[in-house]
This record gives sequence, structure tokens and C-alpha cells, in this order.
Amino acid sequence: MSLLRVCSLAKCVGRRSLADVRRCFAERCQLCVSARSGAAGRISETPLYRQRRNVSTVFPKSEDTKKRVHEQSQLLDVLEARIQQLQSDVVLDVQHAKVQFIKAPSFGGGVSSGRTPKGSSKDKSDVSKSGQTVTKGASKSQPSRWMEKLSQEKKNKLKKQQHLQQKMQRIVKEKPLGQSKGSKSSLMATGTSHKTISSAAKKSKADMKLSDKIYAAASSTTAVTAATSAKAAVAPKAPKTKQKDSKSKVSDKEAAKRTTTEGKVKDEDLANVEELKKRLKQQGQDWTSLSTTDSPQDGSQGSLCGDIQLSIRSYLEACVFVGDIERSQSFLLSQHRVMSRRKYLTTDVYNIMMRVWAKRGMLNQIGRIFILLEEAGLQPNAGSYSAALECMGRQQNCSPKVILRCLNKMREDGLSVHDLFSQCVFRQDERDMLLRAIHTVKPDYEPSLSLNASQCSSPLVQDFYTKREHHAYPKLDFTQEELQERFKRQLSVEEACTVTIDSVEGLKPITENMAKMREMLADQRAQWHKVLLQALRESKMILAKTNTKDYKLNLYPYLCLLEDKEYVDIMIQSVTNMPPSGESLKILARDVGNRIYTKYCVRQKHQNQTVEKLGSIYDAYTDLLAKDTKVYNVLPREQWCKLEMEQHSGPTLQGAETTWPYILTLELGTFIVDIMVKNLKINSDILNPAYDRKLIPILYHMYTFRSTRQVGFIKPHPILTQMQQEAMETTLTFDSSVMPMLCPPVPWTSVKFGAYLLTPAKLMRTLDGAMQHEQLLEKCENLHPVFDSLNQLGNCAWRINKPILDIIISIFNERGSDKLDIPPPLSEAPKIPHFHPQDPTYTASEKAHMKREVINAKKKCSEMHSLRMDALYKLSIAHHMQDELFWFPHNMDFRGRTYPCPPYFNHLGSDVTRAMLVFAEGKPLGPKGLDWLKIHLVNLTGLKKRSSLQGRLEYANSIIEDILDSADDPLNGKKWWMEADEPWQALACCMEIANAVRSADPTEFISHFPVHQDGSCNGLQHYAALGRDVIGATSVNLVPCEVPQDVYSSVAQQVEELRARDAAKGLKIAQVLEGFISRKVVKQTVMTVVYGVTRYGGRLQIEKRLKEIDEFPKNHVWDASHYLVRLVFNGLKEMFTGTREIQDWLTESARLISKSGHTVEWVTPLGLPIIQPYHRTRNQVLKSTMQHINLQISHDTKERPDTVKQKNAFPPNFIHSLDSTHMMLTSLHCYSAGLTFVSVHDCFWTHALTVDTMNKICREQFVALHSQPILDELSNFLLHKYCSTIQTEAKTKKYQEYRRLLLLLGKVPQTGDFDLQQVKESTYFFC
Repeated sequence: MSLLRVCSLAKCVGRRSLADVRRCFAERCQLCVSARSGAAGRISETPLYRQRRNVSTVFPKSEDTKKRVHEQSQLLDVLEARIQQLQSDVVLDVQHAKVQFIKAPSFGGGVSSGRTPKGSSKDKSDVSKSGQTVTKGASKSQPSRWMEKLSQEKKNKLKKQQHLQQKMQRIVKEKPLGQSKGSKSSLMATGTSHKTISSAAKKSKADMKLSDKIYAAASSTTAVTAATSAKAAVAPKAPKTKQKDSKSKVSDKEAAKRTTTEGKVKDEDLANVEELKKRLKQQGQDWTSLSTTDSPQDGSQGSLCGDIQLSIRSYLEACVFVGDIERSQSFLLSQHRVMSRRKYLTTDVYNIMMRVWAKRGMLNQIGRIFILLEEAGLQPNAGSYSAALECMGRQQNCSPKVILRCLNKMREDGLSVHDLFSQCVFRQDERDMLLRAIHTVKPDYEPSLSLNASQCSSPLVQDFYTKREHHAYPKLDFTQEELQERFKRQLSVEEACTVTIDSVEGLKPITENMAKMREMLADQRAQWHKVLLQALRESKMILAKTNTKDYKLNLYPYLCLLEDKEYVDIMIQSVTNMPPSGESLKILARDVGNRIYTKYCVRQKHQNQTVEKLGSIYDAYTDLLAKDTKVYNVLPREQWCKLEMEQHSGPTLQGAETTWPYILTLELGTFIVDIMVKNLKINSDILNPAYDRKLIPILYHMYTFRSTRQVGFIKPHPILTQMQQEAMETTLTFDSSVMPMLCPPVPWTSVKFGAYLLTPAKLMRTLDGAMQHEQLLEKCENLHPVFDSLNQLGNCAWRINKPILDIIISIFNERGSDKLDIPPPLSEAPKIPHFHPQDPTYTASEKAHMKREVINAKKKCSEMHSLRMDALYKLSIAHHMQDELFWFPHNMDFRGRTYPCPPYFNHLGSDVTRAMLVFAEGKPLGPKGLDWLKIHLVNLTGLKKRSSLQGRLEYANSIIEDILDSADDPLNGKKWWMEADEPWQALACCMEIANAVRSADPTEFISHFPVHQDGSCNGLQHYAALGRDVIGATSVNLVPCEVPQDVYSSVAQQVEELRARDAAKGLKIAQVLEGFISRKVVKQTVMTVVYGVTRYGGRLQIEKRLKEIDEFPKNHVWDASHYLVRLVFNGLKEMFTGTREIQDWLTESARLISKSGHTVEWVTPLGLPIIQPYHRTRNQVLKSTMQHINLQISHDTKERPDTVKQKNAFPPNFIHSLDSTHMMLTSLHCYSAGLTFVSVHDCFWTHALTVDTMNKICREQFVALHSQPILDELSNFLLHKYCSTIQTEAKTKKYQEYRRLLLLLGKVPQTGDFDLQQVKESTYFFC
């Protein structure tokens, strides 16, 4: 061990950088501790002190070595003092950095123990001043000279300080009394050295409160700054002449004035810091606990380390699942033996094997794993003791003394019996066996499970949860028996994991060629199935026998999770769904891996016996929803939790599955794709007998360029593509999660449980592999309002609007319609020109032109195929569900915005998709319902944006004949509906109005049609409310007006005025734009400016709109878009000054936060924690037999934040989190009022009967939301989150950045005089 220490000392002394000295000492000291104890320990002493102590105790007691130790100890003293003097940024960074373990270098044959033999020749070395290793007889270093130098520096510094103090006293005497009073606080500490201040701050650090630390830090900054400015004021020594003396006096006076001015500025900063101190003392809210917890980037071990831990756990669970216990046990032991791998093992990993041995009743094996835990320096947790007690419960004659000893040991570790039942996840009969063991020594014990009764602390929903006497939760229009039957149907769909449905293209008449191609494809698939089955089995045999290192992960267990046939079905499905242009290998592999994981999760739930328990609880849960049962005064989440608590025996429903890391999903998927590429072949003469017969691959692995990056691609052979296109097959196969649910979704009750019955679903959508969001959610104590809002949205039942569906399918199966957004078939695609690049008849320019034509034609074909297949999927799903009632389970993105889980067919889709959907439950129109239908129709046309509601109603009545004609003869009549902005929804509304008008009593007409109320530029509405901006609030209809204010038209009008002015001055582009500036041209840019669009993005938006205008000269598009985007941005800046101030404050706050090394976090007013996952990209290479896949990972918490993305994204993401909060509040209160409510972000839907009630709730909740001190609470949260670690070394750049952040976060933008209560009376706020 002494060799290690000598080596570390030699390397440290040889370093020139002090930062390197500290880092080297820290690493070497930690290495010594690690080698001696065999476990990871924290460094409790300073690295320099530990090194000095070690040096003084490990050398032989000879005179030479004692002298050398003394000299080196002196050197360390000098270095330590010098470090304190410099106080450099890099030293501060090293002080706070975690020390990483490194492998000990190999010395010769290696040493098994942690110590080095005394006679080792390695001891006979030293370090010269230059850092080179020399022999023992070489010249020695001279620490005495260094000590003298340090002493001389101290003397010089003391003289300078005394001289400075005298000079400052003379300046104060010469100043007027009033000035000296004002600057007293700035000059009082000028004689105190910076080192003294920082030392005092460090000494009292443990006893100071956070606010006091901030105050002390700011005070020390002021003192040092004053001293610095005073130094600048002191003139250099001059000859003793009168002229020079007078100049010196003048300069002294000017310096004094300058010092006074700067002192006043610093006093203002001190006052701001004092105000911050008061604010920080008043914190007592729930978010404080969130801010004091470690954020994912601080507390987690990074993406790579987390992936390794998940991979180990996933591998062990896969081995256990397939029954390969020997492989799992040897793998765990191999991981445990290798120190570099042991650090990735957690107690839960060891618990996996404990559960295996518990099932077999092998207590001795569990005891051995407890010993492994102790060796690894890990503490047993509740899961460990649960496994041990379960094992005892399975043994018939287990001694009560053994059980008592286990319970006593558990108590010593701070765990109770109650913790076992409340913290552990049980599978099969584990819980019952555990209870049997406890009953052996405690016969009367019963687990006391209670509902989590804690309510959300947000004042926005306190009344919602506590005052329920007037709530009228809606029932579904189904009997309990119907719901239970629907559950069984949905369960069978999810157990199969796939759904095969009829394609709407199958409705076409079958030609002879179509029948021939379908038969040929069926024959080929049967052959491919056999070939793939054989290839898979051979690959598994090879993997099973592969001699790899014990600790290396192997794919073999993952290839045994399912039946071989199921893997082959996944391969065939992937080939069938592949587009003609091919698919990226990374995307294809990810999809294949995810399909395998989904099937594995479903099988796990069967093996764990959770399916039976799920069915029992769901049957009881239907009692809450069904119309033929009693009325409950509880929410779906509360009822489900209550039922789970009542049926506590058996397995736990949630938390039993481990999420596979993204890298594992890709690796497994790539392996499967490789089998497909190598083994799937077809005869080359299958379509043309004239060709020579030979087997050719149907899939090709090739490379293409995406921008500047080379990407691996899997592309189908043209023969396969031609066969599939001509066959127009009658069926499509989807994953079950793509389809809407046939029964109400399982309510979200935790971060990991909700939505589908068996299919795994995420509460929060994240980037592949990002874990920080889930970690943050799991730390959050109460997400009940978020869960309840998602459950309310998911409980809305839907059905298909059959008349609209039939019309759309008829147009789709003919030739499509670009005007009506129905994509045409590929037969309408432009033909790809063929030419030979080597043909000498073409000139170079002609060849270049032909190449561009080919590229454009291929791009057009690819786009048309994508659009056609997207429409085919949506229409086929709608056709399959046309006689069903169905539900969309919901989840959310990291900002809190909600989305339906099924990706293709849902109400967030295009105009075509929305038109096909209506509510399953119908309600009478009532006295005002028909008027709302007519107003909604006019809104869909986009014709009367500036008209009042009464004006829109009158317009609808004036065109009633066109409305009825559209409903009666949509394709051959006047076709008025085709001119609307949203033609298909307009047609659906025409049909609903026609049916209502022609009914006996329109007020009693049962309507299923959803009426929309859309926010008026909702992002700007939130900004105007935050800033209480009167002008901005008026522009976006927060203020009551007789007619709606259209901000888009206002901006267009302002831009037109500026354009006319420039045109009059002779600006050419302004003259070209005459007559082309409209609301439509500027709308998208105005709408997205609030969401962070840049000038570049805005220019692209305007360019797109100008290209859509046929009359606009295309050669001026570039210049015109540049010109217009500048005018739009300038116009918005003038109209929304308060908005710009808040946006700038958010942007600058995010910039400084990310610059300090943190990602931006905040908490919504409903308590949802949000973190921006933008980090600097790191590359990770996945090596496979096919190719090396380069993964660009931008969410690794160990990488520094991406400052540009963090600052640009914070304002729009913050506003999105507010509009999602407003939507959730509205949904909760609509649910309590018995309304049907769904949303498309800032567009709210309900029945025509209840539009007025929804409008009232919507406005009340907006006012309630913005009545909260949102910006102040955000400021307080960010201060606690990012300014709690006080920097006291005022000369450092790091401190200056910290101080800027502190003052910026404490200075919330000022607000205007707008009265929020006016929103309640604003008709056009949402309309």
C-alpha cells in the first residue's frame, strides 16, 4: 500500500496545476481507502490532509526518509496555503466534484493483498521539481525556499493592506459628511482581507441559515468591490511637486465620487438581497420539499450507469422468467466478484435471486445472498426481509426463533412489519406466505392498509376534494353487465398483443391480378415462416453455447421469453408493414424490440397471477361507472384504490415489471432484423418468368444520408413492393395498443399503473432512454389532480359518425382528393424518370437536371405513400370500430399536455379524423343547443372571425339552404361545405343541424355532436394574464368586448401599414407584397412566437404561406418572407410589452441556470414536477453484427445542459405547463358538474346543451389559476433550487454568475393594472 501512496505523492508534486494536485490527491487517497476496505467509502477529510497523514505513517523510520517526509509535508502546507490564496474557479469545481474510483495499476505480477512488500524497489524513487522521477541520490527539492517566498508574499500583502487602509481613511476625511454617511456600509470592511472574510464565512457555514448565507455573501461582495474600487482610486507614487500633488488630490476626489456612486448601487443590491432573505424565510409550501430533494442530474448516476443497472436487472429477471436459475445465479456472482461491476449492483438486484430461493424454500441460499449484500456494503431493504420471511413461511417446520431473529434484525435496520406490506411488490402467493410466517410468532397480526388520504396542497383544488356535497359525477350509459362483458373482450385483445382488421381497400372489387398476387404472397409468407423459425432456433443454439465472459450480457434469455412462433410472427408483421422506401434500422429495431417487450410484460402478468386479480377488481369497479347501480360520491381513482385495499391478498397489480433500457431494446431488435435480412429470400422470376431463377433477398441492408449523417437502412426489394401494392390485401395487423379500448381504461392510480389492462403504458411520454422524468414523478408526493384529470378524459366514450365515414371511404377508394385532404393512391404519383448517367447524349447540365427530377419524384412518391398509409390506417380502424363504442386512454408529455395513447386514430387528429368521431352519449339540445351548433358551424368555416356570436348566428340562418343542401347531397349538390376551413367537420355539423331542424322538437333532439370552444391565441392570453397587461389582454379577448378582437388580423393590419409606408419610400419588396398580406399569412407566426419560434422558423412559416398563394411571384418569396418576419416580430413587440418582459426574464433565468450546470425545473400550480431534458449530446455506439449504430443521446443527466435549448425552450414550455393546468382544472370541475368534457390542448369540447356551463367553468378556472402568485412562486422555487448553495469567494467568476442569477430570480417582472375578474364576463375569451 505504501507503494501506492509514494506513487500518488510523486505524481501530485510533479503537477504544475493546483487543480490537478487536488484531483490527483483525491483520487489516490480514495484508491488507498478502496483497496484497504474493499468497499466504496466517502472521503470525509480533505484530500491534502489525508495525503499528509498517510505520508507521515507509511515510510520506514530511517533518518533520510524522516527528513524527506518533513520536507514533503512542508511542501503540502505551502500548496494548501497557495490554493486558499488563489481561490480559482477550477479549484472550486474540483472541491465539489465526486471522486471516481480508478483501477490500481498492475505492478509486475500483481499483489493480491492491499499492501506492498517492504523490500520493493519502487520505494527508492523521488520526484524532482520538474516532475521527473529520479534516483534516491539525485538533487532534492528545497521547500525552505518556498516557505520563505510564501512568508515574503504575506509580508508584502500586509503592507499593501495597511497602506490601502490609510489611503481610504484619508479619502473619507476629505469627503463631505453626507457622502461619507451614504457610503459607510461600502467602506467599513475595506481593511479586511478577502481571505479573512471567506474564512469566517466558511467557519460559520454550518450554523447560518440559508437567507443569512445569502446576506453574508452579498455583504462580502460589497466590501471587496469597494476595496477594489478604492485600489483603483489610489494614485501611484509621484514626485513631491505641487503640480503633481494637486493632480493627485483631484484624482482622489474623483475616485471618491466614483466609489460613492458604486457604493449606492451596491446598497441597492444589498436591499434586494435583504428582500430575498425575507421571502426565503417565509417559505413553507409543498414545493420546498421538492426543491430540497436531489434533482435527477444531481442524484442519479447518469444515463449510462442507469442503463447498465437496468440491463443487469432485466437480464436476471429474464433468466428467472424462463426458469434458467443456474444462469441467473452464476451471472449475479460474476457481477459481484468483479469490483468494477459490483458498483452497479443494488439491493433490489440481489433481491431478485432471494425471491427465487424463497419460492424453493431454500433459506440457506438466502443467507448467502445476505452475506453478499454485506460484502457489497449494501443494506437489506424491505424486499430482502420479505423474501427471507416468505421462505420461512413456505417451510412446514420453520422454528419461530428463526422468524423472531429475522424480525429483530429487521427492526435494528429501521424497518417494521408494516413496511413489508406497504413497500413491497408481491407476485403470486408471496404475500400470503409472508403473512403465514408472521402469524407463526404474531398470530393476531393483520396488515393495516389505509388509503392515501392526503389531499393536494394546491389551493386550486382544495374545495374540489373537500366540498363534494354538490358534486354530480356522471355515469356511463351502460349497464354493469355490459361493462363487465366489454372488459373480457378488451382483455382477450391485449392478451393476443395484436389485432387483425379488414382494410378499407379490401372493399374494392377483386380483380384477377389482385387475387393472384394475394395467393402468391400467402404462399411466400408460409415459406418465410418456416425459414425464419429454423434460423431463429439455430441462432439460439449458437448463443446458448457461446463462451463469453461470465459478466457479459447475452441475448439468449431474451430469445426464450416467448414461443419461437411469436418471434417469427413479429418478423413477418415488420416485413408486411415496411414502406417501399425502406425504414431506418434504428427505428425498425426499436419497434421490434418494443413488440417483444410488450408480449413479455403480458406473459409476466399471467405468470404472476395478476390477471385474475385485475378481473376481480375491475368487475367491482364497474359498479361505480354503470348506469344501473347506486350513485357514488368518489372519484374513479379513489374507488380503484379502495377496491385494491379490500382485495389485498394475492399479487400486487402495479410495479412488478422492470422497464428495459433503450440500448437493450435496440440490441435485441437489431439481432432479430439481422435474421430477417439474412434468411428472407424470394425467386427472382416470380413476377417475370423470362428472368433466370435464383433466390434473392427480399430485404437489403444499405446506407443513406440524412443531412450529413450516414444512416443504416433496411429496404424491401422492388419485387416485394410491387406484389404488396398490386395485392391490395384485405387485412391489416396492428399492435393492440394502437386500437381504442373496448372498455373504460384502468384509472391512473400511480406513476406506473393505469390506462390499458395488460399493455404497459407510461404516464409521461419521454425520449427513448430518458429516466429523469420518472424519477422526479416518483419523488412527488401527490399527483392526484393530474391522475384524476387524465382519468376523466379517458372515461369519455366515443362512437363513429357512420355517414361521414362512408363518404370519406368512397372518395379514398376512388382517386382521393387533395382539396378535401384525402390522399390519392400511388397510381396517381408522378412517374420516376429513368436515364443512364453515362449516356454521352446528355450534357452535364441536363444530367444534373435529370438527377434533380429523379430525386424530387422519389421524394413525392415517398410522401404520397406515407400520407396514403396514414389515411388507410385511420379509415380501417374507424371502419373496424363503426359498430362499437370505445374509449381513448390518456397520458401526457413532460410539460403536462395530455394526449390519447392510441397514435393513429383519435380526436387530436386532422379534420378528417375529428369529423368521424362523436360522443357515445347523447344529450338533448335544450333551448340554446341548436344556436350553438350553428355558431360552431360558422366557426369551422373561418368566415366570420371578427363577427359577434349574434352576427354568426344570423349568418348561419341566412345560409340555411346551403347547409341543408350540403347535408342532403354532399358530393353532387352545391358543395358549400367544401369551401370551409375544416370541410369534413363542417359537413358533419351540417348533417347534425339538418337532423335537428327536421325533428319534431329541436330542443328535445338527442345530439351526440361535440361543440368546440377555442382559446383566442391561448399562449398570449396566459402571458397577458401573468403580466396583467391591459393592452395585451384586450388584444386576446380577456376584456369584455362587443365583437371579438382578432390578434392575427390586428398584426396583419399593422404589418400592412408598415409595408405601405415602406412602399411609399420606394422599397421594392414592399411594393411587390401589395395585396398579399392577410390574416392567414401571419397567423402561424403570431401564434408560435409565444411558444418560442425564432425569426428563422417564422420566416419558414411565412415562406410556406406565400408559396400557397398562386398569384404571388415565386422569385420574391425569399426576400418577402425575410421582410415580413421582421415586421411581424416588431409589431408584436409593440403590442405585447408585458409579454416580452416576462419572456425575456424566463429566457435569461434559464440561460443562467443552465450555465451554472443545472437543467431547468419547476412545478406547475397543480403540483406536477417538470424538468427540461436538454443536455449536450453524447454519442454512444451500439455494436451489432449488422452495423455499428451511433446513438446521439441528448438526455444524459451527467452531461452539461444544452444552454441554447434550455433558454429557448423555457418560455414556451412554461406557458404550455400553464395551459395544461388550466385544462386539467376545467376538466375536474366539469366532471364534478356532470358534464362530458374532452380537450385538444386549448380547444375544449362538450355537448351543445352544456356549452354555457363549460364556458363558465373555463373562465372561473382561468381566473382562479392566474389569481395565484405564479411568477412569485416560480421565483421562490428557482431560488431554493439553484441558489441554496452559497458561494462566498467574491473574486471568482463562478460567484459573479451565481450572484447575477440570485438577483435575476429575485426580481420578478412588474405587472400592470389589468383586472382578472373581467375574464369572467368576456364572451370571446373562449368561443
